[in-house]
Amino acid sequence: MIKAILKSGILLLVFTIVSIFFVSWTQDTTQVQIKYNEDQLLIKRLAELVSGYDNNILQEKYTQELTLHGIYQKIGIYPAKRNGKIFAYLVEHTYPNGYNGDIRLLTGVAIDQTLLGVRVITHKETPGLGDKIEDRKSDWIKQFSGLSLLNPIQENWKVERDGGVFEAFTGATITPRAIVTASYQVLELFSNQGLSGQAK
Repeated sequence: MIKAILKSGILLLVFTIVSIFFVSWTQDTTQVQIKYNEDQLLIKRLAELVSGYDNNILQEKYTQELTLHGIYQKIGIYPAKRNGKIFAYLVEHTYPNGYNGDIRLLTGVAIDQTLLGVRVITHKETPGLGDKIEDRKSDWIKQFSGLSLLNPIQENWKVERDGGVFEAFTGATITPRAIVTASYQVLELFSNQGLSGQAK
């Protein structure tokens, strides 16, 4: 009887140890795959906004902690270089006031402080409405390329419903308003704080 209980206990212990090992291994493997997928998406987004750089843009990323979009956050900055000289920055940042919360964005800014473009990394906006900020769903987000603090003028950096020049989606105003505001505020950040001189 005691031997049977002991044998069952040992088998249970072995089973538990093996299960823990496989759960841990699966989690580690999954994390590696998730990180790889995220890097591939980021590389794709970077390539959509800037080309012609010859540096390892991912390795040269640096971060800064500052207040942007009304929240204190850590932003990632990717300097794009050609022949050792920076010609653009790509900023990974979070805009907190989407319709359903945070919108993670990648915004490209050239040295002359014009936008190279904006791309969405992650969001929780409403499918069929707010998700039109994704470039695979709509070309809406591509209109920011070439814009600056003066083009359009500050009063026009709004959706049409607020008196600006940017169209909103039918049935969805908060999401496009978020992208317009976020884009303008990134340009302001570069203009006011001179981040372009702080690459490492």
